[in-house]
Amino acid sequence: MKTFLILLTLAASALAGEFRVGVAAVPVTPPQVMPMAGYYNTRLAEGTHDDLFAKAIVFEQDGAQAAMVALDLVSIGRPVVEEARKLIEQDTGIPGAHVMISATHSHTGPLLNYGSSRMEAQGGNLPVAVNYLKELPARIAASVKQAQVKLAAAKVSAGVGREERLSFNRRFHMKDGTVGWNAGKLNPNIVKPAGPIDPAVPVVYLETPKGQSIATYVNFAMHLDTVGGLQFSADYPYTLAALLARVKGPDMLTIFTIGTAGDINHIDVSTREPQKGHGEAARIGTILAAEVLRTYWKMQPLTAGPPRVRSEIVKLPLPKLEPGDVEKAATLARRYGGKDEPKFLEKVFAFKVLDVAAREGKPHDAEVQVIALGNDIAWVALPGEIFVELGMAIKEASPFKHTIVVELANGLVGYVPTKRAWSQGNYEVVSARVAEGSGEMLVESAVKLLQELKPKQTANP
Repeated sequence: MKTFLILLTLAASALAGEFRVGVAAVPVTPPQVMPMAGYYNTRLAEGTHDDLFAKAIVFEQDGAQAAMVALDLVSIGRPVVEEARKLIEQDTGIPGAHVMISATHSHTGPLLNYGSSRMEAQGGNLPVAVNYLKELPARIAASVKQAQVKLAAAKVSAGVGREERLSFNRRFHMKDGTVGWNAGKLNPNIVKPAGPIDPAVPVVYLETPKGQSIATYVNFAMHLDTVGGLQFSADYPYTLAALLARVKGPDMLTIFTIGTAGDINHIDVSTREPQKGHGEAARIGTILAAEVLRTYWKMQPLTAGPPRVRSEIVKLPLPKLEPGDVEKAATLARRYGGKDEPKFLEKVFAFKVLDVAAREGKPHDAEVQVIALGNDIAWVALPGEIFVELGMAIKEASPFKHTIVVELANGLVGYVPTKRAWSQGNYEVVSARVAEGSGEMLVESAVKLLQELKPKQTANP
Protein backbone atom coordinates (compact mmCIF):
# COMPACT_ATOMS: atom_id res chain seq x y z
CA MET A 1 0.00 0.00 0.00
CA LYS A 2 2.84 2.36 0.88
CA THR A 3 4.53 1.81 -2.50
CA PHE A 4 1.20 2.24 -4.32
CA LEU A 5 0.58 5.62 -2.65
CA ILE A 6 4.09 6.79 -3.57
CA LEU A 7 3.57 5.84 -7.21
CA LEU A 8 0.11 7.43 -7.24
CA THR A 9 1.52 10.69 -5.89
CA LEU A 10 4.28 10.68 -8.47
CA ALA A 11 1.86 10.00 -11.30
CA ALA A 12 -0.43 12.82 -10.21
CA SER A 13 2.35 15.38 -9.90
CA ALA A 14 4.27 14.63 -13.09
CA LEU A 15 3.20 15.80 -16.51
CA ALA A 16 3.29 13.23 -19.30
CA GLY A 17 6.62 13.40 -21.06
CA GLU A 18 8.23 15.61 -18.41
CA PHE A 19 11.77 14.62 -17.44
CA ARG A 20 12.36 14.97 -13.71
CA VAL A 21 15.32 14.68 -11.41
CA GLY A 22 15.83 14.58 -7.66
CA VAL A 23 19.09 14.53 -5.71
CA ALA A 24 20.07 14.11 -2.08
CA ALA A 25 23.09 13.51 0.16
CA VAL A 26 22.96 11.49 3.39
CA PRO A 27 25.98 11.39 5.73
CA VAL A 28 27.66 8.00 6.13
CA THR A 29 30.58 9.18 8.27
CA PRO A 30 31.35 6.40 10.76
CA PRO A 31 32.24 6.67 14.44
CA GLN A 32 35.75 8.04 14.78
CA VAL A 33 37.27 5.07 16.61
CA MET A 34 36.97 2.58 13.78
CA PRO A 35 39.35 0.64 11.50
CA MET A 36 40.12 2.37 8.20
CA ALA A 37 40.21 0.85 4.72
CA GLY A 38 42.66 0.96 1.86
CA TYR A 39 45.95 -0.60 2.97
CA TYR A 40 47.56 -3.84 4.10
CA ASN A 41 48.17 -2.58 7.61
CA THR A 42 45.68 -1.97 10.41
CA ARG A 43 44.75 1.67 11.02
CA LEU A 44 42.34 3.14 13.55
CA ALA A 45 40.73 6.47 12.67
CA GLU A 46 41.55 9.46 14.87
CA GLY A 47 39.02 11.93 13.53
CA THR A 48 37.18 13.33 10.51
CA HIS A 49 38.59 15.85 8.06
CA ASP A 50 35.42 16.01 5.96
CA ASP A 51 32.21 14.03 6.09
CA LEU A 52 31.48 11.02 3.90
CA PHE A 53 28.17 10.84 2.03
CA ALA A 54 25.80 8.63 0.11
CA LYS A 55 24.89 10.89 -2.82
CA ALA A 56 21.80 9.86 -4.77
CA ILE A 57 20.21 10.93 -8.02
CA VAL A 58 16.80 9.74 -9.24
CA PHE A 59 15.68 10.04 -12.87
CA GLU A 60 12.00 9.84 -13.82
CA GLN A 61 9.90 10.22 -16.93
CA ASP A 62 6.49 8.79 -17.77
CA GLY A 63 6.54 6.71 -14.59
CA ALA A 64 9.85 4.99 -15.35
CA GLN A 65 12.47 5.58 -12.66
CA ALA A 66 16.10 4.74 -12.05
CA ALA A 67 18.51 5.76 -9.32
CA MET A 68 22.25 6.02 -8.86
CA VAL A 69 24.06 6.27 -5.53
CA ALA A 70 27.74 7.19 -5.11
CA LEU A 71 29.29 6.38 -1.74
CA ASP A 72 32.45 7.99 -0.32
CA LEU A 73 33.70 4.52 0.59
CA VAL A 74 36.45 2.20 -0.57
CA SER A 75 34.05 -0.43 -1.96
CA ILE A 76 30.51 -1.77 -1.83
CA GLY A 77 29.83 -5.47 -1.21
CA ARG A 78 27.06 -7.43 -2.88
CA PRO A 79 25.16 -8.19 0.37
CA VAL A 80 24.88 -4.44 1.11
CA VAL A 81 23.74 -3.76 -2.47
CA GLU A 82 21.04 -6.41 -2.28
CA GLU A 83 19.74 -5.22 1.10
CA ALA A 84 19.79 -1.57 0.04
CA ARG A 85 17.93 -2.34 -3.20
CA LYS A 86 15.32 -4.26 -1.22
CA LEU A 87 14.74 -1.30 1.10
CA ILE A 88 14.69 1.16 -1.80
CA GLU A 89 12.06 -0.84 -3.65
CA GLN A 90 9.94 -1.08 -0.50
CA ASP A 91 10.23 2.63 0.34
CA THR A 92 10.08 4.22 -3.12
CA GLY A 93 8.67 1.77 -5.62
CA ILE A 94 11.82 2.05 -7.73
CA PRO A 95 12.72 -1.48 -8.85
CA GLY A 96 15.86 -2.66 -7.11
CA ALA A 97 17.32 -3.71 -10.46
CA HIS A 98 17.03 -0.06 -11.56
CA VAL A 99 19.42 1.13 -8.84
CA MET A 100 23.16 1.52 -9.36
CA ILE A 101 25.20 1.68 -6.14
CA SER A 102 28.90 2.45 -6.42
CA ALA A 103 31.84 3.43 -4.23
CA THR A 104 34.31 6.19 -5.05
CA HIS A 105 37.17 4.07 -3.64
CA SER A 106 38.31 6.55 -1.00
CA HIS A 107 41.20 5.02 0.95
CA THR A 108 40.32 7.22 3.93
CA GLY A 109 36.96 5.68 4.69
CA PRO A 110 35.91 2.92 7.09
CA LEU A 111 36.99 -0.68 6.76
CA LEU A 112 34.13 -2.78 5.35
CA ASN A 113 34.21 -6.52 5.93
CA TYR A 114 32.31 -8.54 3.33
CA GLY A 115 33.82 -11.84 4.47
CA SER A 116 37.40 -11.18 3.37
CA SER A 117 40.24 -12.81 5.29
CA ARG A 118 42.20 -9.56 5.08
CA MET A 119 39.36 -7.42 6.44
CA GLU A 120 38.85 -9.83 9.33
CA ALA A 121 42.56 -9.61 10.17
CA GLN A 122 42.35 -5.80 10.19
CA GLY A 123 39.45 -5.46 12.61
CA GLY A 124 36.46 -6.09 10.39
CA ASN A 125 34.77 -8.16 13.11
CA LEU A 126 34.94 -5.45 15.76
CA PRO A 127 31.44 -4.44 16.94
CA VAL A 128 31.81 -0.89 15.61
CA ALA A 129 32.65 -2.19 12.13
CA VAL A 130 29.90 -4.81 12.18
CA ASN A 131 27.28 -2.27 13.29
CA TYR A 132 28.35 0.27 10.68
CA LEU A 133 27.99 -2.27 7.88
CA LYS A 134 24.63 -3.37 9.25
CA GLU A 135 23.30 0.21 9.17
CA LEU A 136 24.73 1.13 5.77
CA PRO A 137 21.89 -0.24 3.56
CA ALA A 138 19.34 1.92 5.39
CA ARG A 139 21.44 5.04 4.84
CA ILE A 140 21.75 4.25 1.15
CA ALA A 141 18.01 3.73 0.92
CA ALA A 142 17.39 7.01 2.76
CA SER A 143 19.43 8.91 0.19
CA VAL A 144 17.32 7.54 -2.65
CA LYS A 145 14.07 8.19 -0.83
CA GLN A 146 15.05 11.80 -0.12
CA ALA A 147 16.08 12.27 -3.76
CA GLN A 148 12.76 10.88 -4.97
CA VAL A 149 10.83 13.29 -2.77
CA LYS A 150 12.66 16.14 -4.51
CA LEU A 151 11.77 15.04 -8.03
CA ALA A 152 11.14 18.10 -10.20
CA ALA A 153 11.29 19.10 -13.84
CA ALA A 154 14.84 19.25 -15.13
CA LYS A 155 17.05 19.71 -18.17
CA VAL A 156 20.15 17.61 -18.79
CA SER A 157 23.33 18.48 -20.64
CA ALA A 158 26.53 16.53 -21.12
CA GLY A 159 30.10 17.07 -22.23
CA VAL A 160 33.50 15.44 -21.97
CA GLY A 161 36.54 17.26 -20.65
CA ARG A 162 40.10 16.06 -20.91
CA GLU A 163 42.73 16.10 -18.17
CA GLU A 164 46.09 14.47 -18.89
CA ARG A 165 48.19 15.92 -16.05
CA LEU A 166 46.69 14.15 -13.04
CA SER A 167 46.63 10.41 -13.67
CA PHE A 168 49.41 7.91 -14.37
CA ASN A 169 49.52 4.22 -15.12
CA ARG A 170 51.18 2.72 -12.05
CA ARG A 171 52.59 -0.32 -13.87
CA PHE A 172 55.95 0.05 -15.64
CA HIS A 173 58.17 -1.88 -17.99
CA MET A 174 61.52 -2.16 -16.23
CA LYS A 175 65.04 -2.51 -17.62
CA ASP A 176 65.30 -6.10 -16.34
CA GLY A 177 62.31 -7.12 -18.49
CA THR A 178 59.79 -7.31 -15.66
CA VAL A 179 56.72 -5.15 -15.08
CA GLY A 180 56.94 -3.14 -11.88
CA TRP A 181 54.16 -1.69 -9.75
CA ASN A 182 54.47 1.71 -8.06
CA ALA A 183 58.10 1.58 -9.06
CA GLY A 184 59.15 4.70 -7.16
CA LYS A 185 59.92 8.30 -8.01
CA LEU A 186 62.91 8.94 -10.28
CA ASN A 187 63.63 5.21 -10.48
CA PRO A 188 66.37 4.89 -13.14
CA ASN A 189 65.24 1.34 -13.98
CA ILE A 190 61.87 2.47 -15.35
CA VAL A 191 61.62 2.19 -19.13
CA LYS A 192 58.04 3.29 -19.77
CA PRO A 193 54.47 2.83 -18.49
CA ALA A 194 53.00 -0.62 -19.15
CA GLY A 195 49.62 0.80 -20.13
CA PRO A 196 47.66 3.96 -20.95
CA ILE A 197 45.56 6.34 -18.90
CA ASP A 198 42.04 7.50 -19.67
CA PRO A 199 42.12 11.32 -19.61
CA ALA A 200 38.39 11.72 -20.29
CA VAL A 201 36.34 13.69 -17.75
CA PRO A 202 32.66 12.99 -18.50
CA VAL A 203 30.38 15.66 -17.02
CA VAL A 204 26.58 15.61 -16.78
CA TYR A 205 24.85 18.79 -15.69
CA LEU A 206 21.28 18.92 -14.38
CA GLU A 207 19.33 22.14 -13.95
CA THR A 208 15.77 23.37 -13.58
CA PRO A 209 13.86 24.65 -16.65
CA LYS A 210 14.69 28.16 -15.41
CA GLY A 211 18.43 27.41 -15.29
CA GLN A 212 18.97 26.84 -11.57
CA SER A 213 21.66 24.26 -10.79
CA ILE A 214 20.55 20.88 -9.43
CA ALA A 215 23.58 18.61 -9.76
CA THR A 216 26.83 18.00 -11.57
CA TYR A 217 27.91 14.42 -12.17
CA VAL A 218 31.64 13.89 -12.73
CA ASN A 219 33.52 10.69 -13.59
CA PHE A 220 37.30 10.23 -13.72
CA ALA A 221 39.57 7.19 -13.87
CA MET A 222 42.08 7.61 -11.03
CA HIS A 223 42.55 5.97 -7.64
CA LEU A 224 41.37 7.93 -4.58
CA ASP A 225 44.50 7.43 -2.52
CA THR A 226 45.97 10.91 -2.21
CA VAL A 227 45.19 11.83 1.42
CA GLY A 228 46.50 9.05 3.64
CA GLY A 229 46.63 9.60 7.37
CA LEU A 230 44.11 8.68 10.05
CA GLN A 231 41.20 11.02 9.36
CA PHE A 232 38.11 10.14 7.41
CA SER A 233 37.92 12.02 4.13
CA ALA A 234 36.28 11.79 0.71
CA ASP A 235 39.72 12.57 -0.80
CA TYR A 236 39.95 14.81 -3.88
CA PRO A 237 36.19 14.77 -4.70
CA TYR A 238 35.76 16.82 -1.50
CA THR A 239 37.64 19.77 -3.02
CA LEU A 240 36.00 19.19 -6.40
CA ALA A 241 32.53 19.49 -4.87
CA ALA A 242 33.42 22.48 -2.69
CA LEU A 243 34.82 24.48 -5.60
CA LEU A 244 31.96 23.71 -7.99
CA ALA A 245 29.48 24.74 -5.29
CA ARG A 246 31.24 28.10 -4.97
CA VAL A 247 30.59 28.68 -8.68
CA LYS A 248 27.17 27.11 -9.16
CA GLY A 249 25.74 27.73 -5.70
CA PRO A 250 25.66 25.86 -2.38
CA ASP A 251 22.46 24.00 -3.28
CA MET A 252 24.07 22.19 -6.21
CA LEU A 253 25.16 18.62 -5.44
CA THR A 254 28.33 17.27 -7.04
CA ILE A 255 28.28 13.51 -7.53
CA PHE A 256 31.63 11.88 -8.30
CA THR A 257 32.17 8.32 -9.50
CA ILE A 258 35.42 6.58 -10.33
CA GLY A 259 36.13 5.30 -13.83
CA THR A 260 38.12 2.16 -14.55
CA ALA A 261 41.22 2.90 -12.48
CA GLY A 262 42.46 -0.52 -11.38
CA ASP A 263 45.95 0.33 -12.66
CA ILE A 264 45.78 4.14 -12.48
CA ASN A 265 46.93 6.47 -9.69
CA HIS A 266 48.16 10.03 -9.18
CA ILE A 267 51.89 9.39 -8.71
CA ASP A 268 54.17 11.18 -11.17
CA VAL A 269 57.42 9.18 -11.04
CA SER A 270 59.26 11.81 -13.10
CA THR A 271 59.40 14.18 -10.12
CA ARG A 272 60.68 13.86 -6.58
CA GLU A 273 57.86 16.08 -5.22
CA PRO A 274 55.89 14.38 -2.41
CA GLN A 275 52.32 13.55 -3.36
CA LYS A 276 50.43 12.69 -0.20
CA GLY A 277 48.14 14.55 2.17
CA HIS A 278 45.22 16.95 2.09
CA GLY A 279 47.25 19.46 0.11
CA GLU A 280 47.75 16.93 -2.68
CA ALA A 281 44.05 16.04 -2.64
CA ALA A 282 43.20 19.74 -2.85
CA ARG A 283 45.60 20.21 -5.77
CA ILE A 284 44.00 17.36 -7.71
CA GLY A 285 40.46 18.42 -6.85
CA THR A 286 41.20 21.98 -7.96
CA ILE A 287 42.63 20.95 -11.34
CA LEU A 288 39.73 18.57 -11.90
CA ALA A 289 37.24 21.31 -10.97
CA ALA A 290 38.90 23.65 -13.45
CA GLU A 291 38.38 21.13 -16.25
CA VAL A 292 34.74 20.67 -15.24
CA LEU A 293 34.28 24.47 -15.37
CA ARG A 294 35.76 24.53 -18.87
CA THR A 295 33.50 21.66 -19.88
CA TYR A 296 30.37 23.54 -18.76
CA TRP A 297 30.91 25.96 -21.63
CA LYS A 298 30.92 23.27 -24.31
CA MET A 299 28.12 21.06 -23.02
CA GLN A 300 25.23 20.14 -25.27
CA PRO A 301 21.63 19.64 -24.17
CA LEU A 302 20.30 16.10 -24.35
CA THR A 303 16.82 14.75 -24.93
CA ALA A 304 16.68 12.48 -21.90
CA GLY A 305 13.76 10.13 -22.33
CA PRO A 306 12.54 7.59 -19.74
CA PRO A 307 15.41 5.70 -18.06
CA ARG A 308 15.98 2.23 -19.48
CA VAL A 309 17.92 -0.45 -17.60
CA ARG A 310 19.51 -3.77 -18.48
CA SER A 311 21.72 -6.03 -16.42
CA GLU A 312 23.07 -9.55 -16.38
CA ILE A 313 25.08 -11.74 -14.07
CA VAL A 314 28.41 -12.84 -15.51
CA LYS A 315 29.93 -15.85 -13.78
CA LEU A 316 33.61 -15.06 -13.43
CA PRO A 317 35.84 -18.11 -12.83
CA LEU A 318 38.32 -18.29 -9.99
CA PRO A 319 42.09 -18.12 -10.50
CA LYS A 320 43.89 -21.46 -10.34
CA LEU A 321 45.58 -22.36 -7.08
CA GLU A 322 48.68 -24.54 -7.08
CA PRO A 323 49.24 -27.48 -4.70
CA GLY A 324 50.49 -26.19 -1.37
CA ASP A 325 49.19 -22.64 -1.90
CA VAL A 326 46.57 -22.86 0.84
CA GLU A 327 49.01 -24.18 3.43
CA LYS A 328 51.56 -21.53 2.50
CA ALA A 329 48.93 -18.80 2.67
CA ALA A 330 47.71 -19.93 6.09
CA THR A 331 51.26 -19.84 7.44
CA LEU A 332 51.84 -16.34 6.09
CA ALA A 333 48.50 -15.10 7.42
CA ARG A 334 49.36 -16.29 10.93
CA ARG A 335 52.43 -14.06 10.83
CA TYR A 336 50.36 -10.99 9.87
CA GLY A 337 50.73 -8.20 12.42
CA GLY A 338 53.56 -9.89 14.26
CA LYS A 339 57.28 -9.23 14.57
CA ASP A 340 57.99 -11.49 11.61
CA GLU A 341 55.30 -9.96 9.38
CA PRO A 342 55.37 -11.17 5.77
CA LYS A 343 56.55 -8.93 2.95
CA PHE A 344 53.94 -6.94 1.04
CA LEU A 345 53.38 -9.29 -1.89
CA GLU A 346 53.42 -12.24 0.48
CA LYS A 347 50.51 -10.69 2.37
CA VAL A 348 48.69 -9.99 -0.89
CA PHE A 349 49.21 -13.59 -2.00
CA ALA A 350 48.11 -15.05 1.34
CA PHE A 351 44.82 -13.19 1.65
CA LYS A 352 43.98 -13.80 -2.02
CA VAL A 353 44.57 -17.57 -1.72
CA LEU A 354 42.51 -17.86 1.46
CA ASP A 355 39.61 -15.96 -0.11
CA VAL A 356 39.71 -18.01 -3.32
CA ALA A 357 39.91 -21.29 -1.40
CA ALA A 358 36.95 -20.28 0.79
CA ARG A 359 34.74 -20.13 -2.32
CA GLU A 360 35.24 -23.89 -2.86
CA GLY A 361 35.22 -23.50 -6.63
CA LYS A 362 32.11 -21.29 -6.81
CA PRO A 363 32.54 -18.55 -9.45
CA HIS A 364 31.82 -14.91 -8.72
CA ASP A 365 28.38 -13.67 -9.74
CA ALA A 366 29.38 -10.32 -11.24
CA GLU A 367 26.58 -7.96 -12.20
CA VAL A 368 27.04 -5.83 -15.29
CA GLN A 369 24.42 -3.07 -15.43
CA VAL A 370 23.58 -0.35 -17.96
CA ILE A 371 21.31 2.65 -17.37
CA ALA A 372 20.44 4.76 -20.42
CA LEU A 373 18.64 8.07 -20.89
CA GLY A 374 17.41 8.73 -24.40
CA ASN A 375 19.61 8.07 -27.41
CA ASP A 376 22.80 9.79 -26.31
CA ILE A 377 23.92 8.81 -22.81
CA ALA A 378 24.40 5.60 -20.86
CA TRP A 379 26.13 4.50 -17.66
CA VAL A 380 27.87 1.13 -17.30
CA ALA A 381 28.43 -0.37 -13.85
CA LEU A 382 31.17 -2.95 -13.24
CA PRO A 383 31.84 -4.68 -9.87
CA GLY A 384 35.57 -4.45 -9.27
CA GLU A 385 38.81 -2.54 -9.73
CA ILE A 386 38.92 -2.70 -13.50
CA PHE A 387 42.02 -2.06 -15.60
CA VAL A 388 41.70 1.13 -17.60
CA GLU A 389 41.94 -0.47 -21.05
CA LEU A 390 38.81 -2.52 -20.35
CA GLY A 391 36.74 0.59 -19.65
CA MET A 392 38.15 2.33 -22.70
CA ALA A 393 37.20 -0.68 -24.84
CA ILE A 394 33.59 -0.43 -23.63
CA LYS A 395 33.40 3.26 -24.47
CA GLU A 396 34.96 2.67 -27.89
CA ALA A 397 32.40 -0.01 -28.76
CA SER A 398 29.37 1.76 -27.28
CA PRO A 399 26.63 3.00 -29.62
CA PHE A 400 25.95 5.93 -27.28
CA LYS A 401 27.57 9.32 -27.81
CA HIS A 402 28.28 9.56 -24.08
CA THR A 403 29.15 6.36 -22.22
CA ILE A 404 30.23 6.63 -18.59
CA VAL A 405 31.86 3.54 -17.08
CA VAL A 406 31.73 3.23 -13.28
CA GLU A 407 33.83 0.68 -11.42
CA LEU A 408 33.29 -0.71 -7.92
CA ALA A 409 29.54 -0.74 -8.55
CA ASN A 410 26.87 -3.22 -7.39
CA GLY A 411 29.40 -5.55 -5.79
CA LEU A 412 33.06 -6.35 -5.39
CA VAL A 413 35.18 -8.99 -7.12
CA GLY A 414 38.58 -7.35 -6.52
CA TYR A 415 41.10 -6.49 -9.21
CA VAL A 416 40.24 -7.30 -12.82
CA PRO A 417 43.38 -7.09 -15.01
CA THR A 418 43.54 -7.44 -18.79
CA LYS A 419 44.74 -10.68 -20.36
CA ARG A 420 47.98 -8.94 -21.30
CA ALA A 421 48.61 -7.88 -17.70
CA TRP A 422 48.16 -11.44 -16.45
CA SER A 423 51.33 -12.53 -18.20
CA GLN A 424 53.19 -9.56 -16.66
CA GLY A 425 52.29 -10.32 -13.04
CA ASN A 426 52.87 -8.08 -10.00
CA TYR A 427 50.46 -6.66 -7.44
CA GLU A 428 47.07 -6.52 -9.17
CA VAL A 429 47.56 -9.95 -10.75
CA VAL A 430 48.78 -11.48 -7.48
CA SER A 431 45.74 -9.97 -5.75
CA ALA A 432 43.11 -10.91 -8.36
CA ARG A 433 40.27 -13.13 -7.09
CA VAL A 434 39.03 -13.77 -10.65
CA ALA A 435 40.70 -15.75 -13.43
CA GLU A 436 42.50 -14.50 -16.51
CA GLY A 437 40.03 -13.35 -19.15
CA SER A 438 37.41 -12.16 -16.66
CA GLY A 439 37.85 -8.54 -17.69
CA GLU A 440 37.18 -9.33 -21.32
CA MET A 441 34.04 -11.22 -20.25
CA LEU A 442 32.77 -8.06 -18.52
CA VAL A 443 33.51 -5.96 -21.60
CA GLU A 444 31.61 -8.38 -23.82
CA SER A 445 28.59 -8.28 -21.52
CA ALA A 446 28.61 -4.49 -21.23
CA VAL A 447 28.78 -3.95 -24.99
CA LYS A 448 25.94 -6.43 -25.53
CA LEU A 449 23.73 -4.63 -23.01
CA LEU A 450 24.55 -1.24 -24.54
CA GLN A 451 23.56 -2.54 -27.95
CA GLU A 452 20.28 -3.86 -26.54
CA LEU A 453 19.42 -0.47 -25.07
CA LYS A 454 20.32 1.60 -28.11
CA PRO A 455 16.97 2.64 -29.69
CA LYS A 456 16.50 1.82 -33.32
CA GLN A 457 16.89 4.81 -35.59
CA THR A 458 13.64 6.13 -37.01
CA ALA A 459 13.64 6.18 -40.80
CA ASN A 460 13.26 9.57 -42.44
CA PRO A 461 9.87 10.07 -44.10
